[in-house]
Amino acid sequence: MSLELTPVQAIACCSPLSRVPLSESEADGIVPLLKALGDPVRLRLMSLVASHAGGEACVCDLNDAFELSQPTISHHLKVLHEAGLLDREKRGVWVYYRARTDALENLAALIGGKSL
Repeated sequence: MSLELTPVQAIACCSPLSRVPLSESEADGIVPLLKALGDPVRLRLMSLVASHAGGEACVCDLNDAFELSQPTISHHLKVLHEAGLLDREKRGVWVYYRARTDALENLAALIGGKSL
């Protein structure tokens, strides 16, 4: 017994995700951000920092949210910092992280279909 497939007519049901395709340089700029956020721990860390009171968080504020060691949390924060998603400032023995709004706006523009 064979199954016969019939042609399906394409119907435009929704608008495109983006008005124009990404340029090569735009894609090259976004890829490191997406790679950094591709890890669930880093995605949660980014969310915790961005939503923390005052828009910044100390490493000491973030450790309790995970069942991971402080060096592991610091490693993930370093990856986010190196990708350009977080700024950091050392105050005494602690490091404080702040979400970089320009990087987040670039991601929002990509997802929202606005030109970068």
